[in-house]
Amino acid sequence: MLLTGSRRAAERRLAATRMEGGEPCLVVGTHALVQEKTAFRSLGLAIIDEQHRFGVDQRRALAERGMGPQKPDVLLMSATPIPRSLALTMYGDLDVSLLDERPPGRKPVTTAMRPESARAKVMAFIRAQVEGGRQAYIVYPLVEESEKIALSAATTAFEALTTGPLAGLRLALLHGRMAADEKDEVMRRFRDGAIDVLVATTVIEVGIDVPNATVMVVEHPERFGLSQLHQLRGRVGRGAAESFCILLGDVGVEAGERLQVIVGSEDGFEIARADLAIRGMGDLFGERQSGVPTFRIADPLKDEALSDAARAAADRLVDEDPDLARPEHRRIKQVLRRGYGRALELFRVG
Repeated sequence: MLLTGSRRAAERRLAATRMEGGEPCLVVGTHALVQEKTAFRSLGLAIIDEQHRFGVDQRRALAERGMGPQKPDVLLMSATPIPRSLALTMYGDLDVSLLDERPPGRKPVTTAMRPESARAKVMAFIRAQVEGGRQAYIVYPLVEESEKIALSAATTAFEALTTGPLAGLRLALLHGRMAADEKDEVMRRFRDGAIDVLVATTVIEVGIDVPNATVMVVEHPERFGLSQLHQLRGRVGRGAAESFCILLGDVGVEAGERLQVIVGSEDGFEIARADLAIRGMGDLFGERQSGVPTFRIADPLKDEALSDAARAAADRLVDEDPDLARPEHRRIKQVLRRGYGRALELFRVG
């Protein structure tokens, strides 16, 4: 079954009835699975793809959609784990399965930073790729220009590109404020090769598969997180042709050092580790997915050996006394209950 916010009310009611009735089923959905008043009679497995698109409470809510006492198995999927989840793998609360091979026939994506002074060359490169039968993306952080932020925006850039350096090519605009059917139509035309260059916002970050697209240009790359940039880069290199990701614009020293992580690696876990070091792990006992944690014992990057030893000791303790019922362990249980409460439930959410 498919459950999304755009489904008709009758279709959503039918889906809810089947789920609550216990009929064996596989439900594929969006955030509607969390937001709708739905429950599974016996939820056995919850798979959350692109986990960084969901908040901690949203992921917990989906895992708790089961009506029985048994908790479902939960699988979190992402090309670049958020800092909080990566930290949880280090602390031992999440197990990791790593797929580190490319699909057959795909080549690495060449990634480079280019200053504003190289803009004309970058546009000429896009034109050359299109003339060679390929397609390109140009991504902006904003839909429309703002007086408060000195950044280029997709709508104004689209007009300038159409009459300027990319004149004569088939350009289209795509952003989150467009109607759903209009966005679908633009993406269909781009997929079918009727559009050469797609000027867009991060609405294309996930779920877009156009093997013929070989160039991804990201404007104002300093405005994007490392995970976002890695996801955007993943929109190209999906075919057999050589592909390129260009981070275009003048950036400061600190931002430049951060962006070098993307230039130097295509490994999602390596990028996530760098993101963890830069942004912090978030609150392992709360809802923040990045930032300085309230749990400040040890550094998951610098003290991995210590974390491994502590995790092994904790595993032994739980194996021997899972309810912490022994007299020598009751004090630990009291401290956990008094000091954390609901936070312990959030700690279990990847």
